Amino acid sequence: MRQTNGCREAAKGITLVLALAALPMAAFAQEEEAHTAEPNRIPAVSIATAETSHFKETVAVTGTLVAREEVQVYPQVTGFTVNELVAETGDSVQAGQVLAVIDDRTLGSKVTQANAELARANASLRQATSQVASAEANLHQAEQALQRTQSLRDSGSATQASLDNAIAAEQSARASYDAANDGVAVAEAAMAQAQAALDVAERDYENAHVTAPVAGIVSERNAELGMIASVAGNPMFRLIRDGQIELLADVVETELVKLEVGQTVQLNVAGLPAGNGTVRLVPPVVDSRTRLGEVRISIESQEGLRPGMFASGTIMVTERDNLGVPSTAVLSAENGSKVLTVVDGIVHEVEVTPGRIFDGQREILDGIDAGTEVLARAGAFFGEGDEVQPLKDAAEVEHSE
Repeated sequence: MRQTNGCREAAKGITLVLALAALPMAAFAQEEEAHTAEPNRIPAVSIATAETSHFKETVAVTGTLVAREEVQVYPQVTGFTVNELVAETGDSVQAGQVLAVIDDRTLGSKVTQANAELARANASLRQATSQVASAEANLHQAEQALQRTQSLRDSGSATQASLDNAIAAEQSARASYDAANDGVAVAEAAMAQAQAALDVAERDYENAHVTAPVAGIVSERNAELGMIASVAGNPMFRLIRDGQIELLADVVETELVKLEVGQTVQLNVAGLPAGNGTVRLVPPVVDSRTRLGEVRISIESQEGLRPGMFASGTIMVTERDNLGVPSTAVLSAENGSKVLTVVDGIVHEVEVTPGRIFDGQREILDGIDAGTEVLARAGAFFGEGDEVQPLKDAAEVEHSE
C-alpha cells in the first residue's frame, strides 16, 4: 500500500517537471510566430497630391529708421546773441515758421543807415540829372551861336576870331554836357550801391528771425539762449523734411541683385503695429569690405516712427502660381533631387527639378504632373518598389497604427 502511494507521488513530480519545461518552448514558439508575421505587415504612409500652389520669393532685411532727408538750419547772421527760442525738439513746423530770434538792434541801425545812404544817393542823382539839363541847354545855345557866327563869317560880316570863339564855346558846352551825363551815371551807380546795401541790411534784419526752410519735424536743437550765433560747429536746428522717415537696411550682395525700386515691403518696427513700405533706392555700389549694400525703403506714414528705431521686414521679389508638394516630400541626393511617388500602393523614385520653398511647400519645376501622389514625409525609409498603404491625412495614419 505504501509503495503504491509513493509511485503516485513520483509520477506527479515527473509530470510537473515536464510541464515547466514545456512553458519556455511555447513562449518561444509564439514570439517566433509574431516575428514571422511582422514583416508581412504593410506600412501606412501619409501621402500628398501635387497641386498648384502660390509661391513667393522674398528677401529679409533688417536695419535702422533714418530721416529720408535731414535739413540743417544755420543762422544767416553771425556775431549776435540768441535772445529767444521758439521751437523745441519734436515740434512740427511749417516752412517759414520762426524757430529762434537773434538780437536785431544793431541790424536795425544798419537798416536805418542804409536808408540814409540811399536817400543821399537819390539826391545826388537828382542833382546830376539837373546838371545834365543845364549843360544840355548851354550846349544848345552854343550850337546856335556857332551857326550864326559861321553864317556871318561866310558873308564877311564876322571875323575869324569870332568864329573861333564860337567854336570853342560850343566845344566847351559839349564837354560840360558829356561830363554832366557821366555825373548821372556815377550818381546812378551810387544809387544802385546804396539800394544793394539797404537790401543786405534789410535781409540781415529779417534773418535775425531764424526760420524753418522747409516743413517738417524738429529732430535736434543745439541753439541755447545767450549763445553767439555762428555758422561754425553744429547747426542750430535739424529738421526731418516733411516728417518722412525711412528704413536704411543692409542687404548682402547675393540678395541685392534681386531688388528693384518699387517692390513692396512688409515691415515690423519695434513696438509698433506691422506696416508697409516700398523700395525707394537700390544702391549702385556694394561695400567691398562687408559685401553689403544700403537699401532705402520708404515707409507709409505711421504714428510713433522715430529715427534710430530698429526695424525688420521682407521684400516681395516675385510671386507666381506653380506645381508644388510639401517641402518634406523632396529628397536631396548626390545626383539631384527626387520624390517618391505612390502608384497602386507601390513606391517609385522620380527625379524632379525643385524651385523655391514657401509656406511649407516646395515648387516643382519639372519631373511630375499635377495630381501625382507622393510620400509627404519619411521618404528616406523607403525605396523603389516598396509596398505601402497610402493614407491622405494624419488621422488615417494614426488610426491604422
